[in-house]
Amino acid sequence: MKIHAEDAVIVVIDEQPTFLAAIHEADRVVHRTQFLLEAAKLLNIPVLATEQYPERMGGTHEAIAPLVSQPIIGKMAFSAAGAEAFVAQLEATQRNQVVLVGIESHICVTQTAVDLLGSEYDVFLAEDAISARSAGMHAVAMQRLRDIGAVITHTESVVYEAMGGADHGAFRDVLGLVKRFAG
Repeated sequence: MKIHAEDAVIVVIDEQPTFLAAIHEADRVVHRTQFLLEAAKLLNIPVLATEQYPERMGGTHEAIAPLVSQPIIGKMAFSAAGAEAFVAQLEATQRNQVVLVGIESHICVTQTAVDLLGSEYDVFLAEDAISARSAGMHAVAMQRLRDIGAVITHTESVVYEAMGGADHGAFRDVLGLVKRFAG
């Protein structure tokens, strides 16, 4: 299954500094999320985001928040699908491919993916922009989600699939992002 820009939406799960402080390779997660969201803007892919209990845990990371195309949704449920406002935003996109990034792999990302798969969305996990408090927790979550039908992928794969070819109008700009975010 391939990602198509016109069918895709990117969802950022709980990339809040309070949570990120304890996350394995948090800087990588933010860096790769930023790359994906900047590319999404070039490719006209909408970006949604959630925050877990923002009144207590604070807002989305400052490098990520400006790249979100819709108002960020606060939630108390671990699954983004447990927030009615998020579900309404997602349905309003009229897109059926959801690319997830964020934290934590084995809690909020997993529960969101399970619920979205149950609602017949195609779910892609940009693994390089997802993590947990340990590499082991992350690995278990990725395997579980693969086993139930989510597609494990990489942020660059998402972007290149969405473009389809080097003849895409945004190719040169995306290539510049790839180089800028390399490493």
